[in-house]
Amino acid sequence: RFCSAPLGFRLSPSLAERGLRMFQPKRHLNSSVAAEPFLNGTSSNYVEEMYYAWLENPRNVHKSWDIFFRNANAGALPGAAYQSPPSLSGTRVQALVGAQPNVEKLVEDHLAVQSLIRAYQVRGHHIAKLDPLDISFSSFLVICRCLSLFSHLAWCLFGSFSPCFVFTTGFYGLTQSDLDKVFRLPTTTFIGGKESALPLREIIRRLEMAYCQHIGVEFMFINDVEQCQWIRQKFETPEVMKFNLEEKRTLLARMIRSTRFEEFLQRKWSSEKRFGLEGCESLIPALKTIIDKSSQSGVESVILGMPHRGRLNVLANVIRKDLDQIFCQFDSKLEAADEGSGDVKYHLGMYHKRMNRVSDREIMMSLMANPSHLEAVDPVVQGKTKAEQFYCGDTQGKRVMSILLHGDAAFAGQGIVYETFHLSDLPSYTTHGTIHVVVNNQIGFTTDPRMARSSPYPTDVARVVNAPIFHVNADDPEAVMYVCSVAAEWRNTFHKDVVVDLVCYRRNGHNEMDEPMFTQPLMYKKIKKQKGVLQTFSEKLIAEGVVTTQEYEEEVAKYDKICEEAYTRSKDEKILHIKHWLDSPWPGFFTQEGHPKSMSCPPTGISEDELGHIGNIAASVPLEDFTIHGGLSRILKGRANMVSQRLCDWALGEYMAFGSLLKEGIHVRLSGQDVERGTFSHRHHVLHDQNVDKRICIPMNYISPDQAPYTVCNSSLSEYGVLGFELGFAMASPNALVLWEAQFGDFHNTAQCIIDQFISSGQAKWVRHNGIVLLLPHGMEGMGPEHSSARPERFLQMCNDDPDVFPKLSEDFAVQQLYDCNWIVVNCSTPANYFHVLRRQILLPFRKPLIVFTPKSLLRHPEAKSSFDDMLPGTDFKRIIPDDGPAAIRPEKVKRVIFCTGKIFYELTRERKNRGMDDDVAVLRIEQLSPFPFDLVKAEAERYPNADLVWCQEEHKNQGYYDYVKPRIRTTINRTRPVWYAGRGPAAAPATGNKQTHLTELQRLLDTALDLEAFSGKL
Repeated sequence: RFCSAPLGFRLSPSLAERGLRMFQPKRHLNSSVAAEPFLNGTSSNYVEEMYYAWLENPRNVHKSWDIFFRNANAGALPGAAYQSPPSLSGTRVQALVGAQPNVEKLVEDHLAVQSLIRAYQVRGHHIAKLDPLDISFSSFLVICRCLSLFSHLAWCLFGSFSPCFVFTTGFYGLTQSDLDKVFRLPTTTFIGGKESALPLREIIRRLEMAYCQHIGVEFMFINDVEQCQWIRQKFETPEVMKFNLEEKRTLLARMIRSTRFEEFLQRKWSSEKRFGLEGCESLIPALKTIIDKSSQSGVESVILGMPHRGRLNVLANVIRKDLDQIFCQFDSKLEAADEGSGDVKYHLGMYHKRMNRVSDREIMMSLMANPSHLEAVDPVVQGKTKAEQFYCGDTQGKRVMSILLHGDAAFAGQGIVYETFHLSDLPSYTTHGTIHVVVNNQIGFTTDPRMARSSPYPTDVARVVNAPIFHVNADDPEAVMYVCSVAAEWRNTFHKDVVVDLVCYRRNGHNEMDEPMFTQPLMYKKIKKQKGVLQTFSEKLIAEGVVTTQEYEEEVAKYDKICEEAYTRSKDEKILHIKHWLDSPWPGFFTQEGHPKSMSCPPTGISEDELGHIGNIAASVPLEDFTIHGGLSRILKGRANMVSQRLCDWALGEYMAFGSLLKEGIHVRLSGQDVERGTFSHRHHVLHDQNVDKRICIPMNYISPDQAPYTVCNSSLSEYGVLGFELGFAMASPNALVLWEAQFGDFHNTAQCIIDQFISSGQAKWVRHNGIVLLLPHGMEGMGPEHSSARPERFLQMCNDDPDVFPKLSEDFAVQQLYDCNWIVVNCSTPANYFHVLRRQILLPFRKPLIVFTPKSLLRHPEAKSSFDDMLPGTDFKRIIPDDGPAAIRPEKVKRVIFCTGKIFYELTRERKNRGMDDDVAVLRIEQLSPFPFDLVKAEAERYPNADLVWCQEEHKNQGYYDYVKPRIRTTINRTRPVWYAGRGPAAAPATGNKQTHLTELQRLLDTALDLEAFSGKL
């Protein structure tokens, strides 16, 4: 009923699984066998087999069985469930009534036991002993009251286990006398091991051991029976969590390193912030277990992202960074030797290859640098992981994987976690499973969970992608080790996300200088009394005879000595080399000193033949018997006409740039919302067969037999997550053009964190070059305040060039400027210049982020076309496009020079022509805004010595480019002339919502720009 109805239902896990089981192939019993002959003295096995067959499909059994099971499931009283079917003659065959109650009770008892087992599987994690502080139980009682289906069971079982108390309640119709009865176990449990039946008392004991100790398992929401069975087997099989002597000794050694490292830092730098791991020391063996297991499964590279808590410990004991390099970071007198501002020690990353002694295989590990913006690194890690998988041909994630660490408050509170999870199974974004480890402090800075989230667990967001969630008491290192081992096996088996929730506590405040007693006095009174996990674990192993007290003390002394020796060496470090902390080095791209091998850029033009070939590909459908839309046929025909006329529009110019780079072996990846077609229906890089579902053609991949692959992929409706992902992808290799296009330019504001923390300042903080390209559609088209402005003022404000200093000119000035800047900001007005700036992005001997304000109306503007002549060998990107009309012939007669950028140029030149002012007004386009072309602007200003200088823009005065360009133009002319403004006045919104008002404002700014008397007499 639930599977065939036209409505959709969200079922309880137990009912949902019953519905799914109807589709599982199992043996079918003879559907013609009636129930009546078997009710007297029939075996319980046969009845149960009938019941399972009925669960699969009621038609599998005789109608009488169907009625019987329906009545029993509906709660019919004993003796009332069976109804004899009518005979062929129409008379009713009488059942053996005396046998009915016994058989019905047998069926009902088995159903009750199955429900009990399922209750543990579904709800057992709620009463598992997860909290080392044992302070969360009282809040769970509130949850229990809200559990409708199992509320009575919750009160009985979850208080203190008492079989008599449980079964005298009558919730399942079982009594205390049933405790010693033997019940056949269903196929949905593994608690029996090799036994198929157990006494009820033993069933309950084994369920308690599986689901209600130091591990709590959430998995029954997963809608895949195979995956559920796999998890059941890992946690229900008796005696499954057993470790040999060597494993226990290794675990102890790792716990010693984790704990003593923090204690060493505390002794040496008691007044320094380090965001230590005290209270969750088992994180280190947890990560090492995941890495060990993954390495044994063939993983060669692990990419980690994590917040600041425990980062130094992870660097020391997981990544295995030299301790002296870590300790020298605490020296306040350490001088920076490399470029950039640098960052605090608990934000830095690391890239290191080492031998894994468990698997005897080399493994590459990268811990990504990231800011204090919690969870912002999540999609960056995923993008870098995807890129490494792509470049090594790892299509299933067997060689490269990612691990993400989270804080509990951030995991629940940061929307980027949700956005990243929803990338996990998308074809162009999947990394084939990520292991998420939550360091669950049970507090966020000073906010307790009751004020920080609405869900019972911080990990509930992971349920949206059916990721299993393993909660574990972090004070039980063996349980932690087992759970992490299972998580690694899950990822290797199913290549899907999995969450490990390390329930722990934070022994100090948010940092070592913070006082937690201000806000959580009761919690921290308990924490002060809490024994350290190393102490309790070592005592346990000593009692078991795994190690002796002497061996334990020797291991502690051994690691303390290592730390002391590293501390001594660290005092010799006088200079901080940030290149030692790179998380994404590019071997062979730079010199050993980290500088470009040259400071020149070759011309970016290509041959006529290549232009024609790529243009013809752009206008064709390479596959045979491929039916495209009629409207698209006209678009392709228009492209062919342009190619024959040696012209290209914006879309074709982009095609030429991408195609030529692919032909040269450069991978191109374009990602974003609707980029395959293009928001404005101009791109059409993916063609869809109109008759065959999912049949597509990407002509760009047919340019050359030995070309690099072209990846173009529509993204999920996310900016923050997807931009972070593409940034990470661009980090992996310098030999790829990675572009992210916003659906509209102003959509980048929901990804502002990635732009501010990683893109604009990434090189300054972490010496991390990145060549990502942001395509941001921008232009005031009268369509309202949304989607008009890509907010260029924000990007320009973050540029690091000095507006008041005219730079020293040199032969390679243009390239040197690009090397010195933090990013490049352009607003191209011609397809040819767009073509050149994309190719220059790869041909430069270094990488910088590129921000491109792309057009909307210019995509089809008849004048916004470029000749092939502007893209041939010897041509390159024009930072400024001078006026080439009548005004340029007699520059001394020109009365006004208008500097502008982007679309407004076409409106200015049209209006100038209509007014017959071509001789009096020169219009110059600044195509590269940052770094500012001081040299070219100076030359143009000197060319027109008698002209007023005006900056014209269509954006409002407090927005756009004016505040950026005015001081720089003034610097180029040594402040000898004023720079006037023509444009819209200041406003709060980017644009008006009224079309007529828009046109009125546009005409007013054009009038101002071209009125030669507008600024006379003004200072």
